[in-house]
Amino acid sequence: MFSTMSTAENDTQQATERIGPPLAADERETLRTFLDYHRATLAMKCDGLGDEDLRRQSMPPSTLSLLGLVRHMAEVERAWFRRVVDQEDIPLVWSDDGDFQVAYDARDSTRDEAFTAWQAEVERARRIERAATSLDATFPCPKWGGDVSLRMVMLHLIHEYARHNGHADFLREAIDGTVGA
Repeated sequence: MFSTMSTAENDTQQATERIGPPLAADERETLRTFLDYHRATLAMKCDGLGDEDLRRQSMPPSTLSLLGLVRHMAEVERAWFRRVVDQEDIPLVWSDDGDFQVAYDARDSTRDEAFTAWQAEVERARRIERAATSLDATFPCPKWGGDVSLRMVMLHLIHEYARHNGHADFLREAIDGTVGA
């Protein structure tokens, strides 16, 4: 659904393809395409930027940056699809002790490192979602105090992306004035 090209810092980068959600589809396909739409939106906000711009932080003391958002969303995809739905006993990508905040600090990260991890988690999440029997399938989630359905996981991911894409809008505008989409 989306792709980005890793290139040297001032080279031209491939534009992300973003396909809008269907106007009429069943619930699962609608959730699936809205999630991919928001994934592509985050990638679009990073299009054409090199490592330095992607690492540019919002304002002290925050370490929030576009690259930090990509890293954070890799953690979110991993946590919900691999750790909750697939019940894998694995650490987060950037934190062995489960601290999601670590991913936001991308001062020493690169586009290649962050996007490779994020895209791998997205592809794994897509496979896990497609293998689940239905949106009503449930999975233990002690953090939330009980079982969660695949429907709730997908809606939560859409919520996470939508919220952070709002942050990405402001971060991108501060870098080069690009707004919208």
